[in-house]
Amino acid sequence: MKKILFTLLITLLHQIAVAQVEEKKFSFTLNAVPLEKVIETIEQESGYTFYFDEDWIRNYPEPVTMQLTDVTLETALNTIFQNTALNYYVSDKKIILTKNSVIYDKLPENYFNTDKTKTQDNNTIVIQGVPLFQKELTEQDKKKDAKVNYIGKENKTSKGKTFQLSGYVKEAKTGKPVAEVIIRTKNNEATAITDTQGFYTITLPEGLNIIETDNFLYGKEIRKVVLYNNGKMDLSVSENINQLKEVIVKGKKSETLKSANTGVTSIDVEGMKNIPMVLGERDIFKVATTIPGIKTAGEGSAGFNVRGGKTDQNLVLLDNGVIYNPAHFFGFFSAINPFTIGSADIYKGSIPAEFGGRLASVFDIKTKNGNVTKLSGEGGIGPVTSNLTVSTPIVKEKSSLLVGVRATYSDWILKTLDEKSLQNSEAAFYDGVLKYSHKLNAKNDIEATAYYSHDKFSVSSDSLYKYNNRLFSLKWGHIFNAKHKAALLFSNSQYKFNIEYDKESDITKSFDFGYKINENHLQFKFGYALNDQHKISYGVTTKLYMIEPGYLNPTGQETVLTPVNIDKEKALESGIYLSDAYKVSEKLLISAGIRYSFYAALGSATQRVYDQGAPITDATVVETKEYGNNEIIKTYNGFEPRLSARFFITSRLSVKASYDKTYQYIHLLSSNTTQSPTDTWKLSDLNIAPQDADQFSLGLYKNFTEDDFEVSLEGYIKKTNNLLDYRVGADLLLNENIETELLKGKGKAYGVEFLLKKNSGKLNGWLGYTYSRTFIKLDSEFESDKVNNGEYFPANYDKPHDLSAVLNYKFTKRYSISTNFIYQTGRPITYPVGKYTYANAEYTLYSDRNKFRIPDYYRLDIGVNIEGNHKIKKLAHSFWNISVYNVLGRNNPYSVFFVTKNGEIKAYKTSIFSVPVPTISYNFKF
Repeated sequence: MKKILFTLLITLLHQIAVAQVEEKKFSFTLNAVPLEKVIETIEQESGYTFYFDEDWIRNYPEPVTMQLTDVTLETALNTIFQNTALNYYVSDKKIILTKNSVIYDKLPENYFNTDKTKTQDNNTIVIQGVPLFQKELTEQDKKKDAKVNYIGKENKTSKGKTFQLSGYVKEAKTGKPVAEVIIRTKNNEATAITDTQGFYTITLPEGLNIIETDNFLYGKEIRKVVLYNNGKMDLSVSENINQLKEVIVKGKKSETLKSANTGVTSIDVEGMKNIPMVLGERDIFKVATTIPGIKTAGEGSAGFNVRGGKTDQNLVLLDNGVIYNPAHFFGFFSAINPFTIGSADIYKGSIPAEFGGRLASVFDIKTKNGNVTKLSGEGGIGPVTSNLTVSTPIVKEKSSLLVGVRATYSDWILKTLDEKSLQNSEAAFYDGVLKYSHKLNAKNDIEATAYYSHDKFSVSSDSLYKYNNRLFSLKWGHIFNAKHKAALLFSNSQYKFNIEYDKESDITKSFDFGYKINENHLQFKFGYALNDQHKISYGVTTKLYMIEPGYLNPTGQETVLTPVNIDKEKALESGIYLSDAYKVSEKLLISAGIRYSFYAALGSATQRVYDQGAPITDATVVETKEYGNNEIIKTYNGFEPRLSARFFITSRLSVKASYDKTYQYIHLLSSNTTQSPTDTWKLSDLNIAPQDADQFSLGLYKNFTEDDFEVSLEGYIKKTNNLLDYRVGADLLLNENIETELLKGKGKAYGVEFLLKKNSGKLNGWLGYTYSRTFIKLDSEFESDKVNNGEYFPANYDKPHDLSAVLNYKFTKRYSISTNFIYQTGRPITYPVGKYTYANAEYTLYSDRNKFRIPDYYRLDIGVNIEGNHKIKKLAHSFWNISVYNVLGRNNPYSVFFVTKNGEIKAYKTSIFSVPVPTISYNFKF
């Protein structure tokens, strides 16, 4: 009995002593102190001695900054080692550090090596910890060159048997992120693919895993990973220099087959160099028009029509900022320097819920990230333009700066011509991109992009047209943990134009006319990988529009013109969205999203109210309302469900279906067949409702052996409401009451798209065919608002048959030949069907709108591509392109029109390139 009491007493005293030690509080103020010095400070303050391997401490060069007040030793240690792979075990007056693994209640056998040494600078004993799972490694694995990575650290409270490994994949040479790299284990039990920013997340079992990367453009990277907990590991891949990037449009190979999205295409920006283009200029939008479902109204026209949509129904984004007019020279050239583009994705079917504000498509363009390791660049010299893009690290391995500039010397060419009228003309443009990227730490990075483009042209010596785009965007990316990441996005976009008219013979009519639209956009985006079955995206967005609809200022001293200044417009468009990619089974994948958009037209403004029982004209005004600054004029809102699904019929054959609902609150006012630099944007208000559309898609997708061939067949049906059209002779510029010139109608479109692609071998490229129809209906209870008796009629861009063949044949690794063949049905046109005489002059009597068609369009282009030698160590790598645009010299009509001249009706036909256009361009990369 005495022994028992004695034992209990000793135990109680021991517990009291332990409690006193545990209750002792410590305070530390650490300001950028190295981890090794932090350990020394704790030793001095606590009287405890640390045991560790100094190599572990050297792996954490970032100093420690924190303030701890009256905390226990355990709290202090947990806080200091929170962001490291270090664990600790306290025994008597010893604090034993372990790498990754945890000592639970006692030291395992043979944990310490028998060979112990002392450091030179202090008496700390250096000991080697035996990592968990080391028994699974072979002797070869244990060697330093085996690239064994120990990820995360063991947690006593962790009960999971699988953990998430995440990180970024970058190109070893440039440090740029690499998209579409497959990360998988050797046994293929777990796979992942990097996104456009090179980010990946893969779920792996605890312990030893062997993972490898796979992308046909890059060599394989194999890593042995010992996983203790959720963790991060970045990978570097090297370009496979034995393969040329010959595939121009890539459907992400098996990703096209596997994803739930319909109507999505990615463009290989590097491969654009092999496509013969007019005047040798690479153009991402011209390449896009060779993809089924994407058309233009005519050769050299600005804007594009996607699945029966108008040109204003396309959202063009550059690093998350909107570009309102992405064209130079009326559409002959893209306004985005191709050497600065990193990736381009086109959504024409399943539009992700994060995008809103347009009905037809989203063109999501991302610029390249700069080189974080060394100075690099590329450029090109052509017959009309030259460009140069240079990238340099600011802080090596962390931040970089990319600068891209492009300009034309067409002005200089015009001055050298013998034709005097051309010598007095002007035609020039330039654009520039500036991008700064900075990786702040493992969880935070920022990107800032600035863009500017400017065009000027003079069709006569009296008038000078100018227009420009300006864009600034800022992105802050943050990773909460392996499952949860977020981004804060801000952008400002502006487009404006002005016309300066100065006629020497009549200075009383000189003027300056201009227009401007500006928007500010703020967005919060979140991504959450709940588990292997659910990938969730959610966020909020808001956008402020500000429009100056137009001004006219007389510039002559004795002017007869009256100044005009249309009231400014302002509106706020906001949205909230949530989507989930739900993997129901290995065969069935469902992507479901919901977006709610809200729009408010704001004052100050003056708005007319019209008689509801009469057409909207100046004669039917019943009231005029005045709205103060920021006062709500009218609100609109709508739910925009997005649903798509993929089902595997076999491992290489899938079927997809989707439904999209979209709203658009801004309209482009244009009476031209194609988009013009002087077209103006109009916000929805009291008298103009937003557009909305419903689209259904269904498709079959088939990949053949090794994914060398891909075939897809996709059909769609689209219905649109509140389309805007115009009365005959409508006056759109400087009109204070523009609603009196507009007609409201409906649209319907349907089509079938076929695409066959070959991804490898000597011959590669694609063949695309689209059969589609697009109709507009302008019906009303008032006869004055009807067109074609209120029946459906073909839209200006309705072209039923569209065939594109883009092929490249590689003779050797350096020499190849490329061809384009384009065929399209002629677009609709309104022809005269009779004539009449009035005041001794003949005038035309026209048919119903768009009843006839201009002749069909076809064109063949051929180009020869010559790569420089593929030596790795050389100053620069070169690429020559010798091409002929419109080899057959086809005189494709752009438009046919009729005018009364000298009392007679005369017909005219215009064409853009009616003869073959040869071009030689030189590109280089260093």
